[in-house]
Amino acid sequence: MKQSFCDQPTPSTSRREALRTLSAGFGYLAFTGLAAAEASGHGLGPDVPQLHFEPRAKRVIFLCMRGGPSHVDTFDYKPHLKQAHGRPSNYGAPWCASPWNFHQHGDSGMWISELFPNLARHADDLCLLNGMHCDQPAHAQAFIQMHTGNFQSVRPSLGAWTLYGLGSESQNLPGFISINPPTATGGAQNYGSSFLPAAFQGTKFNIQDSSQRNRRIDRLRRGEANPYGINNAVNQRISRTQQREQLNLIQALNGEKLSRDQHNPLVEGAIENLELAFRMQDAVPRVMDIAGETEETLKLYGINEDPTDGFGRQCLIARRLAEAGVRFIELGHGSWDQHSNIQTALADNCAETDKPIAGLLADLKRRDLLKDTLILWGGEFGRTPYSDSGTGRDHNHKGYTMWMAGGGVKGGFQYGRTDQHGYEAVEGKMHIHDWHATILHLLGLDHERLTYLYAGRQMRLTDVAGSVATDILS
Repeated sequence: MKQSFCDQPTPSTSRREALRTLSAGFGYLAFTGLAAAEASGHGLGPDVPQLHFEPRAKRVIFLCMRGGPSHVDTFDYKPHLKQAHGRPSNYGAPWCASPWNFHQHGDSGMWISELFPNLARHADDLCLLNGMHCDQPAHAQAFIQMHTGNFQSVRPSLGAWTLYGLGSESQNLPGFISINPPTATGGAQNYGSSFLPAAFQGTKFNIQDSSQRNRRIDRLRRGEANPYGINNAVNQRISRTQQREQLNLIQALNGEKLSRDQHNPLVEGAIENLELAFRMQDAVPRVMDIAGETEETLKLYGINEDPTDGFGRQCLIARRLAEAGVRFIELGHGSWDQHSNIQTALADNCAETDKPIAGLLADLKRRDLLKDTLILWGGEFGRTPYSDSGTGRDHNHKGYTMWMAGGGVKGGFQYGRTDQHGYEAVEGKMHIHDWHATILHLLGLDHERLTYLYAGRQMRLTDVAGSVATDILS
């Protein structure tokens, strides 16, 4: 049986110390992650992570394009599909060529669609994964599998496993943040921690475009972080000192409960979450406030411009969160589910994201952060190279494209291939388990050894499968 992080012995005095501090009314222990420390031997604070080998990346920014972007219209050039356009396919509908042209870019000569003119300038930073495939052609199941490795059972998310393995570099911000996640297609399960300690779950942030600024963040900035204390039913404002005293009382009660139970993950999670939320009141307004950014930087991301403002703000905030020590950041955009009207809808999606993503890559590079920041781009599956109507494409899980950049992967590199029409992966095939295994490897974690004992079994993100795509490592 493999040794799990959670099997490593830790001193029992850590909990008693924390409880004594709570009972004395001085608040929670100065470090975060009591449950994590008890479970894994390292906390969520800036402790040295227990790596399996030298990491190539320190953090992840996942650009999640919900709905299934069409690979044959974006990053998988298929000249044969143009020749076959309108002819009967083997799948009951005629072949449908891309209405957009592809051109070669960079020293690598990488083929990229004209839909991404700004991103194409970074062709030599991109590692295209053209042989992706997964198990399900349905949105909810494929989306959950992309995030958790399993579409049948509730499992910890990729971000939660990452935080469990590496810990957090920040005491005052969550180690895992999901920005604008979808409410459908699995909802909170996509950034949840499942059977891992609650401290490893993602924290949901909502970032709106310039027409709908996040008033809650504005209120935090004005010092109105908690207008009614922890219990919002109390119809009066309280000071920061009073709020701390109120929190100390609640944490003391939580501590007494934990002392009686000895082990209660829900209480442990509540203790950590309340303390982190208290500290976030200072940290979040600072990291979310982009007023100090230069006009050149705002323009780089397409902020205050149409149609790039919304996703541009997400990308800039992601860079600021990465600088602040957040380990795993996911940005949500969609829907890319174009069964019809693809010429307008897909063009709109790309126009909203192209400049912000290119800006993020450029900004990370000039700050010397791209080399150890792993950028991921993609959705739950791709689209079919055939079409009944000729105006849209259906779901295709057999072959599609995702890409990586920075964080120890080869730039200007194409890995894997679909068939001549773009329907099925035929070379360099990368299943979602392989994708997860490769991501963890780049972070210095062995996917077979990053386990957690649950229900009598050593659980892992990749279940019983997964191989690292060593060919893409720089």
